[in-house]
Amino acid sequence: MVAPPIAHARATRVAIQDDALVVQLEDGRRVAVPLAWYPRLAQASSEQRAKWQLVGRGVGIHWPDIDEDLSVAGMLGEHE
Repeated sequence: MVAPPIAHARATRVAIQDDALVVQLEDGRRVAVPLAWYPRLAQASSEQRAKWQLVGRGVGIHWPDIDEDLSVAGMLGEHE
């Protein structure tokens, strides 16, 4: 199976496990990246990390309490 283009990758769920940010994509893939890559998230409380919102139908993730925004394409190593 060929993965869909990065531009179409959309998040459906977000979790922080141990030292990783884990994002479930709508196509069934799961992406895990080191939490250390995102210092604001790494330093945030578990309550702040738990308050995330999907942006643009899942192309991005926003944490309002710490004003952090991440794109799924960026997590997958693609430039937008």
